[in-house]
Amino acid sequence: MATPVNVGMIGYGFMGRAHTNGYKRCPDFFPELDHQPVLKAACARSKDKIQAFADQWGYESIETDWRALIARDDIDAVDICVPNNLHKEIAIAAAEAGKMILCEKPLAMNTAEGEIMCQAVEKAGVANTVWYNYRRVPAVTLAKQVIESGALGRIFHYRANFLQDWTISEDLPQGGEALWRLDAEAAGSGVTGDLLAHCIDTAIWLNGTIADVTAMTETFIKERVHQATGEKTKVTIDDACSFLCHFSNGSLGLFESTRYARGHKAMNTFEINGSEMSLRWDLHDLHRLEVFDNKDEGALRGWKSVHVSDHGGEHPYMDKWWVPGLQIGYEHSFVHHVADFMKSLDEGNECGPTFRDALETQKVCDAVLNSAKAHSWENV
Repeated sequence: MATPVNVGMIGYGFMGRAHTNGYKRCPDFFPELDHQPVLKAACARSKDKIQAFADQWGYESIETDWRALIARDDIDAVDICVPNNLHKEIAIAAAEAGKMILCEKPLAMNTAEGEIMCQAVEKAGVANTVWYNYRRVPAVTLAKQVIESGALGRIFHYRANFLQDWTISEDLPQGGEALWRLDAEAAGSGVTGDLLAHCIDTAIWLNGTIADVTAMTETFIKERVHQATGEKTKVTIDDACSFLCHFSNGSLGLFESTRYARGHKAMNTFEINGSEMSLRWDLHDLHRLEVFDNKDEGALRGWKSVHVSDHGGEHPYMDKWWVPGLQIGYEHSFVHHVADFMKSLDEGNECGPTFRDALETQKVCDAVLNSAKAHSWENV
């Protein structure tokens, strides 16, 4: 019989649902794991809302105070799915209580907070991970394997973007339960921490550390009504961000993110160019990895699209799902993350990205924001 890992979920929004779906599906598709998640308790300030969430998703109980959740003896792992300004306090308390921690990204409001969180989990010796889920899209994981094989040769370029359009309207307010990402007091930053953090984590995982950056940001709508006060106040997040960087391996990086790209809801892409091969990936076609191999010859030489769905062991995770040729989706990346976390408990390993791994992304985000403010190059 598998060892239960009793999960306490703090939060019930979009990411709370995405994580919960991962916990629910893990035992169905990864039954061989010796540790398996149990939906023990869900927590939020509104009793009615968290009870409705718990009833819908199958949590055994609820709490309206996260401190009470952490204090419970029957909670093994705490999942932090709340605005960024609450991550630090909850994570430190959970670590001191000896709980495993799965924290939504970005890790913290800034590097200083993140370092304190890292020290807390390392002192407590508790298992920890941060939900940078795109690492576990099978096509992205396959790209990692191809890169580590050395097939790309010397890496010259890495470019990525994450484009959305949902904040273009001047009538959209800032702050509050649904729009906390537009409030710097809750989010820390705008697209840099919300969207580019995903791109940066993937880039570091695939291409190594980033040494320095030069960036620009823009806030297109300078004032919005704040839902908490009803008054129009200054917007302090970045609506758009672009930056150049040097990777430690000598390659050059180009990153762009915005919420003002009309027609784009979640365009998330990367391309990496080496001396022998290039790879590119697009979230809109997430089960495919596009490949250009310089060794190919003849009239059909060019970019090819690999449908990452085979069961032969060469395509990561896919042997757990459907027959070859049938695709999976966004939600499966969270199932894979839960399964990898449970497997790390089986084997006594870490499940990346750990807090310490995620701190590297936080450092890049801080350097990007500092660079944009100073109009200068910043070391990470």
